[in-house]
Amino acid sequence: MCVGVPVQLIAVDGIRGDVIENGTPGIIDLSLTPEAQPGDWVLAFLGAAREVVSAEDAAKISAALGGLRSLMEGGDLGDAFADLENRTPELPPHLQAALDAGKTTA
Repeated sequence: MCVGVPVQLIAVDGIRGDVIENGTPGIIDLSLTPEAQPGDWVLAFLGAAREVVSAEDAAKISAALGGLRSLMEGGDLGDAFADLENRTPELPPHLQAALDAGKTTA
């Protein structure tokens, strides 16, 4: 399984992106995110940016990954999923539309 890690772009040179990940510099491929600019946050998968994300989403993803890392090391989740704790689960739009139409099976 591949997990996307949020990184912040500090420089862009063509399809090369210089990034900072948890204080560590790195280089990623920006071929799939040509709109990315310095200062943007992107999700990086195996050295390639796949999506530009907001700073808020990058912080949520980083918190979740940090919580999981802590749990795997014998700690606890802390507030890693605080944004989900008081939220009611929602169906994807197409399933909600089917439920609203009275469909309960395929």
